[in-house]
Amino acid sequence: MTALLTTPAEQSAAFADLALPAIAQTASGRHWRLREADGREALAMAQQGEIEPLLARVLVARGVSCQNAAAYLKPTLRGSLPDPFCLKDMEAATKRITGAIIAGERLGVFGDYDVDGTSAAAILKQYFNAIGAPLEIYLPDRMSEGYGPSIDAFLTLKQQGVKVIITVDCGAAAHQPIEQAAAENLDIVILDHHMMDGPPPAGAVATVNPNRPDDISGLENLSAAGVAFMTVIAVNRALREAGYFKDRAEPNVLQLLDLTALGLVCDVMQITGLTRVLVAQGLKVLGQGGNPGLAALGARAGMKGPPSTYHLGFLLGPRINAAGRIGHARLAFELLTTTDDARRQYLAEKLHVMNAERQAIEAAVQEEALRAIETDKLYQDAAIIVAGEGWHPGVVGIVAGRLKEKYDRPVVVIGVNDGTGKGSGRSITGVDLGGAISAAKNDGLLIAGGGHAMAAGLTIAPDKIAALRQRLIDALEGDVALARENRTLDIDAVIAPGAVTKSFAEMIALAGPYGPGNPEPVFALTDMRADYVKTVGQNHIALTLKGDAGQSVRAIAFRAEGEPLGEVLRAGGRLHIAGRVKADDWRGGDAGQLQISDAAPAS
Repeated sequence: MTALLTTPAEQSAAFADLALPAIAQTASGRHWRLREADGREALAMAQQGEIEPLLARVLVARGVSCQNAAAYLKPTLRGSLPDPFCLKDMEAATKRITGAIIAGERLGVFGDYDVDGTSAAAILKQYFNAIGAPLEIYLPDRMSEGYGPSIDAFLTLKQQGVKVIITVDCGAAAHQPIEQAAAENLDIVILDHHMMDGPPPAGAVATVNPNRPDDISGLENLSAAGVAFMTVIAVNRALREAGYFKDRAEPNVLQLLDLTALGLVCDVMQITGLTRVLVAQGLKVLGQGGNPGLAALGARAGMKGPPSTYHLGFLLGPRINAAGRIGHARLAFELLTTTDDARRQYLAEKLHVMNAERQAIEAAVQEEALRAIETDKLYQDAAIIVAGEGWHPGVVGIVAGRLKEKYDRPVVVIGVNDGTGKGSGRSITGVDLGGAISAAKNDGLLIAGGGHAMAAGLTIAPDKIAALRQRLIDALEGDVALARENRTLDIDAVIAPGAVTKSFAEMIALAGPYGPGNPEPVFALTDMRADYVKTVGQNHIALTLKGDAGQSVRAIAFRAEGEPLGEVLRAGGRLHIAGRVKADDWRGGDAGQLQISDAAPAS
């Protein structure tokens, strides 16, 4: 008999009795696996730390010990924040930046147009504003300039009187433009986090990148916003030691943590270690008002409840990103840095509207890509490479991510415009797409390309797309087969329908913030019946789950209509359901809702 946990107050310590029923086939094809947790450790944690037993089990299953449970549940920067000078070249970067500030030299920032790059640029701008130092900003246009620095952009900043240029979220691989800038007597400080194949650009004064081969800081999980925040801490300390704040107020750099968290979450960093602490503290800052631009955007997006990684990644992030994808990133940057409230409200509305436009463009590209994949049977390939004329390069990455989820294999989507293909790819766990793209570039198959294991970007001549398709299929076939064979869905516990409440969701939220590396707990409900199944919104399925004892649970499965999950939910019969427990804000009170991740027929 499967042990069922009910409400938080009624959870027992009998974790050894927890078991999942035998499941032959799930909608997703993943094997459900109950997370292992030492029952004695969980019991001790519950008793010593006055922690609910199920929450203790969740913590133990994630490697949290009895000794550090309290610190884990209340993460603070004190004791977690390392010396920023542990990063390679931070000393040289800080020396040049502080020297310029004290000497009254004008500095500039060259950023990227995505959320992380925009957040990092905004962090620096807000800090420089606070200390009374001028800072010029250059954010490139995605369509006309593409990714990364150029000598033209550097010279534009030079014409504005800039002597020191800080690149954020780019620059580590920009050898030629940085050497050209050095020849123009410009000092370049690189703040980046992307993987590097070799040494940093020789023309740079400093390259601060936790992912450079000779960096031993252990901070490779920082995004550009995280690196920018660490740089601000280092610069602020150096200015304090130089007596810069004797005649002026020293800014509270912790107020920049909401922007830091935004970049970290939207660049899909692992929510572990220092990154988890930065995100947790950033969410606190956001909850206390935080950056006025983010607050205005959140209000326009309908943000409710305590800020979470969901709000950063799925409400605020896409609206910030919309500017760089179909407009210009400077709109989002201005929202995050302006002191004019009327302008702030205008920009929040504009980004909200642009996000809706982005969604429409994305839907059209996705529909065409799906048609091509089904017509040409590309879904039979180990990796799907699909291209289309006129596809907007600003949405191909989002579409690739959606198609990756649908087909459970790496997907590269390429938009061909003006005789050039620009694409973006997303991968599945265990398959290094970025490495394969970099290898293709090194072999001359691409004009440009690179990325991470889970995401990559590229520029390609249209007549090389077929060759790239075969190259990636051959390179990734073995890893894809192995990854798909070993797909699992980790279940934290089996619970009873009565546990799906707001108070239960709030208890589980204590172990957050959640994200990659610290996944939100998934719970199973067994032998349920699906009633009142209906389609809501854009292909979502809403339903009521009923158990043998008559208890019912409101549930929703996002984007499940027409997918295997939707078919299982509509098939009738008894079901095992896996999902995440959330508060039901629409019904209020202590009402909860299950967000369904997977389902399986109960035999």
